[in-house]
Amino acid sequence: MRTQSKETQSHLTPDLAIQILKDGNGRFIQNLKANRNLLQQVNETSTGQYPFATILSCIDSRTSAELIFDQGLGDIFSIRIAGNILNEDILGSMEFATKVVGTKVIVVLGHTKCGAIVGACNHVEMGHLTTLLNKIQPAIYNEKQTKDNRTGSNAMFVHNVTEINVHLTIERIRRESPIIAELEKTGQIKIVGGMYDVETGAVTFFDKN
Repeated sequence: MRTQSKETQSHLTPDLAIQILKDGNGRFIQNLKANRNLLQQVNETSTGQYPFATILSCIDSRTSAELIFDQGLGDIFSIRIAGNILNEDILGSMEFATKVVGTKVIVVLGHTKCGAIVGACNHVEMGHLTTLLNKIQPAIYNEKQTKDNRTGSNAMFVHNVTEINVHLTIERIRRESPIIAELEKTGQIKIVGGMYDVETGAVTFFDKN
């Protein structure tokens, strides 16, 4: 598997970038890996980087984007934070990744059994974690299906909130970053959401974002 270069990056469309991620996850769940020489990639990326995707995912130790999408050095920008929440610094990082470096897709990736989502559903308060979990509250508010046991012990409620959190994060990216919104409007990038299943290793991309 060759290292991403300025030429290969420039020839990628957003749809092709998404397909590369899908193909990589397909290899992952089949316990296959693309043939890469990581040391060679260290050398080939020493003078520059041309990743094709920006992925916002959780810090959960089971959700390393490079692994679950079977990508190598220089392939993706991986932004990780509990609950895959959004803040100004992350948004700025996304603007750098897309506008300056030229990635073709932004993926907001939630995952099943997310501890941050469970904590938010249980209204956990602890130090600076309180501020982080508060950013998930809009997703809890927007979950209207569950009438009883709206806590972290209700697996379906947690799952619904996790998906809603991804969609609301995508909405915020578009609303709060005119730079990224313009790139998407002109077809230079796509913003997509998805869910990683910690039991199967499979990523499901959402049809509507």
